[in-house]
Amino acid sequence: MAANVARLSNLLTRERKSLPQSYLKDKDIREAYMAYYLTANMSKIHLPLRELSLHPAGILRKGRLRILDLGSGPGTAILGIMDFFSAYADLPSLEFTAVDPVDENLREAERLFRICKEERQMAASLLTIKTRIERIKTLPEGPFDIISLSNVLSEVIQPSSGHPELVSGSQTMPGQEILSYRSNLLKSLTNRGLASDGSLIVIEPALRETSRELLGVRDGLLREGLRIYSPCLMNSSCPALVNPKDWCHEDIPWEPPELIRELDTLTGLRKDSLKFSYVIIRKDSLSLSDIFGNNAFRVVSEPLISKGKIEYYLCGPGGRRLAVRLNRDMSTLNESFSSLQRGNIVSFQNLIDEGKRLRIWNDTAVNIA
Repeated sequence: MAANVARLSNLLTRERKSLPQSYLKDKDIREAYMAYYLTANMSKIHLPLRELSLHPAGILRKGRLRILDLGSGPGTAILGIMDFFSAYADLPSLEFTAVDPVDENLREAERLFRICKEERQMAASLLTIKTRIERIKTLPEGPFDIISLSNVLSEVIQPSSGHPELVSGSQTMPGQEILSYRSNLLKSLTNRGLASDGSLIVIEPALRETSRELLGVRDGLLREGLRIYSPCLMNSSCPALVNPKDWCHEDIPWEPPELIRELDTLTGLRKDSLKFSYVIIRKDSLSLSDIFGNNAFRVVSEPLISKGKIEYYLCGPGGRRLAVRLNRDMSTLNESFSSLQRGNIVSFQNLIDEGKRLRIWNDTAVNIA
């Protein structure tokens, strides 16, 4: 098992361009995924769902939610959604449709769905469809309240033959054409399948290449008139794309199960946090800025500590900005600045804009959402 986990890890990271088409058809690879990646990956969708649940419009407070999971694999995102909603006092009825081109994945999704439904005593149903997500004309009619694509968009490439396929490996189109194709695919899925108040959730690996590609798709969707709910607190071009060395991702502390810790010891891997990139797309104008205001920022870096100061990169009004507090300016009003983490939403009172950077003085109040 450990050898197959290490093999899969290499395929998903350093050897990603060699990732085989429909790689989960391989029994050994599929078992390695189930043992090592499933639990972590199913937890990643909790963050976008939690941010959707915060909105006062009650986006997720319905008696019934229709959910379309594209490229479902063994039902990873479906299990994560069920886990998230199982904590609701008024549990909605969940109607899932799973789409995947691999029979083995769909059978595994059905098996795990039945186990989860029985254990959680949930009102839920699952329809499985064997097809590729690009063939949107064969997908079921909406509208859906949630459409999810988890770790699948970066594997969608349009071959030069013009017949859409879900493939990995060497790209058959120039980079910008691939991004345009993916943007158009998501736009078609959104327009055809998403409810007027529905949300499209895309989760991608936290690698620089895949994260930047997702940001490029995000900008393409904005140009097509769609809106960003989160993680961005503004609906303008992504500032992380200006510098080719920059990218945007989450890094959430996570306590792995014993089996994963054992596999980490055997393989030299380390899965002690959830690293991923994500974006939530909507047709309407609802966004996190409705909750936190137009002067809120998202922390998009780890703390940058050097002699006499602490800094973070923040993203919000004015784009991606460096915020600094000198040690001599620390006060009871701003002491929480030291405890900011990547992904936090933060706002300030008496923040000084120095042009190239934002300055936290001793009278600057720091409020972490």
